[in-house]
Amino acid sequence: MSATFERPPDDAATIALLTTGGLDSSPAIEAAAATLATLPLGAHLILRCRKDWRTATVVRIELEKITLSVSSPTGRTYRMRRPPDSPLTFDGSIPLLGQTPASCWRAGLARYDVRW
Repeated sequence: MSATFERPPDDAATIALLTTGGLDSSPAIEAAAATLATLPLGAHLILRCRKDWRTATVVRIELEKITLSVSSPTGRTYRMRRPPDSPLTFDGSIPLLGQTPASCWRAGLARYDVRW
């Protein structure tokens, strides 16, 4: 019994994927994820709410809507639905969903209950 080994293709995208473990935040990947529909199930993002910015997770993907689980500052969570074509902006590799400029989300991030 003998084993055969194949080398992966030598293109730059495959090499970058293998060397970074698939967590490459290159501009090409960020440009491809310009809408909410391109994020995978379980992806984390920052969502603009009425008063502050909150963390959210993609929990369900359907053709006409995407359901997010949003963390509340009191420790509870609630669900919010958004259309799949909702535009995303990026602060580095962090996806942001909201209408205001992405530069002020860190100052307005909700303070969560730290007792738990």
